[in-house]
Amino acid sequence: MKARDVMVSPVITVAQTATVRDAARTLIEHGISAVPVVDQANAIVGIVSEADLLHRAEAGTERRRSWLLRAFTAGETLAADFANSHARKVADIMTRAVITATPDTPLHEIAALMERHAVKRVPIVANGALVGIVSRANLVQAVASSGKELDVPPSDKAIRDAILAQLKAQPWAHTGLLNVTVTDGVVDLWGFSTSEAERKAIRVAAECAPGVCAVNDNLVTHHRLEGY
Repeated sequence: MKARDVMVSPVITVAQTATVRDAARTLIEHGISAVPVVDQANAIVGIVSEADLLHRAEAGTERRRSWLLRAFTAGETLAADFANSHARKVADIMTRAVITATPDTPLHEIAALMERHAVKRVPIVANGALVGIVSRANLVQAVASSGKELDVPPSDKAIRDAILAQLKAQPWAHTGLLNVTVTDGVVDLWGFSTSEAERKAIRVAAECAPGVCAVNDNLVTHHRLEGY
C-alpha cells in the first residue's frame, strides 16, 4: 500500500499569518494533535503541534529555570524560549523543517520516516502542494483493514511453495531442518528449530502466507543445533 491509499484528504490547515490562538482552537475543534501551516499556494511551510503549545505564557506554563541554570544557559536559548512562549503568530512558533512524502511513497517508508525522525504524522505533497497527511493512526487502520479473504484461495501446493520460498530467503531460517505440509489450507510445521525465536518466526512466516487457515507447530527446539 502507498500513502495515497490511507492519507486523510483534504487536510485541515492554518495560514502562516494565523495567530497562535487560532492554531490552538483548530486543534481543539477538530480533535487533532497537529496542524500543517500553508502559504497562499497551499504549499506547506511548517507545522504546529501540541508540543509547540506546551510552554505558553497564557497558560502560565512557560519554561522556568533557576537563576543558576539560567547562568549556564546560552542567551540565544533563553531568547528562543521567550519567543516561543510569548509569540502571537504561528510563523514564530511553528516547526519549519517538516518531513514530507509523496502520494506514491510506500507505507513502509512512511513508517520508517516516523520512526527515524520521531514524528507522529507525515504531510503528503504533490507538485509542491499539500494534498494529504498520514498519521500513525492511519497506519494502524491499514493494519486493521488488511487480510481480506481471497476470491480464489491458492492450492495447498502453492501455499507450501510460498512458505518455503519465504523461509529460504531468511538468513535465520535453517530450512534444511524443516518440513512443511499443507492440507486444505492447514499448515503443519515439522522438524527442528535452533531457538525459540526462530521457532516463533517460522510460525509467523507460515501464518502470513496467503490462503493459510491455521498453523500447527510441531517443531522441536534444539539449541545445540545453533552452529548447524
